[in-house]
Amino acid sequence: MKSVVYTKAGQVGLAEIDRPQIVAADDAIIKIVRTCVCGSDLWSYRNPEMEEGHSLWLEEEPTVEDVIKEFQKYDLDDFHEVVFCGFGEPLERVEDVIQIAGILKHFRRDLPIRVNTNGLACLIHQRDVTPEFKGRIDTVSISLNAPDAKEYAALTRSRFGIESFQAMLDFAKSCLEYVPFVVMSVVDIIGEEKIKKCQAICDDLGVTLRVRPFEE
Repeated sequence: MKSVVYTKAGQVGLAEIDRPQIVAADDAIIKIVRTCVCGSDLWSYRNPEMEEGHSLWLEEEPTVEDVIKEFQKYDLDDFHEVVFCGFGEPLERVEDVIQIAGILKHFRRDLPIRVNTNGLACLIHQRDVTPEFKGRIDTVSISLNAPDAKEYAALTRSRFGIESFQAMLDFAKSCLEYVPFVVMSVVDIIGEEKIKKCQAICDDLGVTLRVRPFEE
């Protein structure tokens, strides 16, 4: 989906991020953060007319206990998939994500759990977090966004700068050892030539490329 990003005083630009969706009645989305290292993930317009419960914006971040308490209202067997996502980076709170996923897996081992991420968790926490995904996370979906480091840095405005792109690729490769499904995504508006370059990157890493349709 299109997200508004701050570029400089009095000026904003646009970037593309995954739009988490409730596809089936038994899907669940977990929103636990409203912060991120990338400007494109934060500067999103809030729609005051959006139906309650459908907005991904958080007034405050829930605790692990808050999330588990909410899930206790439902039968986990009714869920098709649980997704960690939002207008922020879920893995800013990687320990909480892992704890929540572990608790959910304890009560339903076959519950599919996905994390939508910018892939910069190892930079954020200054350690390799991917081993913690084993047995807890089934799918990691990473926003590739661009085919090279320079364009990626300009688009995402990561606080880690130009090194973010390679760190994101390294994260994807590391995830393959611990997560059954690793996906990287781009939006179709970047054009065929860049999509082909992104496909080559994914082929080299051994991950799946997902091309998302551009949404106004």
